[in-house]
Amino acid sequence: MARIDQRDGRNANGAWFVDTRCIDCGTCHQLVPELFAPVGDQSVVVVQPDGPDGERRAWLAAEACPTQSIGCTPRAPRPAGLYPHHVDGPVYDLGHTSEASFGATSYLVLRPGGNLMVDAPRYTRALTGPLDDLGGVAHVLLTHRDDVADAPRWADRYQARVWIHEADSPAAPGATDLLRGDDPVVVAPGVVAVPVPGHTRGSVVFAVDGTWLFTGDSLAWSRRRQDLVAFRDACWYSWPEQTRSLARLAAMSSFPWGSFSWVLPGHGARVDDLAAGAGRLPGCRLRRATGAGFGGDVPRAPGRGSEPQSEAANARPA
Repeated sequence: MARIDQRDGRNANGAWFVDTRCIDCGTCHQLVPELFAPVGDQSVVVVQPDGPDGERRAWLAAEACPTQSIGCTPRAPRPAGLYPHHVDGPVYDLGHTSEASFGATSYLVLRPGGNLMVDAPRYTRALTGPLDDLGGVAHVLLTHRDDVADAPRWADRYQARVWIHEADSPAAPGATDLLRGDDPVVVAPGVVAVPVPGHTRGSVVFAVDGTWLFTGDSLAWSRRRQDLVAFRDACWYSWPEQTRSLARLAAMSSFPWGSFSWVLPGHGARVDDLAAGAGRLPGCRLRRATGAGFGGDVPRAPGRGSEPQSEAANARPA
């Protein structure tokens, strides 16, 4: 519940606000950029919602916030049915991000052979009922060690298989399936895991039906740059290795699963127009975003130091 006594003074005048417990994860303004924006060391409300649609959009951000720092005065009950929030086709945003994953977005993908959870949200009754109604979860796909959050509880509830790369497996000791090496692996029909070491040694992206690419913290869309970006200042393993990994990923576009049109990250903005050619991975520049935190497109994790600034890197297929 948001704390009115800790309302940040930089919020726009009006009912909705973000309190000073905000950790600057960027979840609200990536999800609802028309209402929220980064200001200094946190996000605030920059435009008050107008009408029922605007109010519902504000509630989407509030329900996603990992520190429950978004609220309104007077207090009002949260609407039902906010999450899972439909994104495209079988893909849903699960909201309810976890402070343990620094507000990383997780996703549900409906599949005839068993649903997928990509990274994990907080374990909450607000999601257990809807997920039960949708058939539960057969596979929990973890993109890397930072975004495990409550994956063990979700896996236990649904007796789901849990996939993670062995290099990041200490973060998920109960994982049932370990990915090894750098070669793509078929997880289920139409679902391919592609190791992309760099952000962490065990980072993985998951391609689904040649359309949706779930990228964790390895790749995201920058609204400011209007391009795909990788995050040099939030690279915990190796930036040179990450650029090589993304170049390999770009070169895989000729594979049946490689011509995706969506990029769906854990941090950063998602994008859905790659099929039209704008920013398409095989020809795009994968640049180091600059800034102090998620507010400037760059992921920042608590207790992690940024690496020194360097020249922007391009990653292109050979």
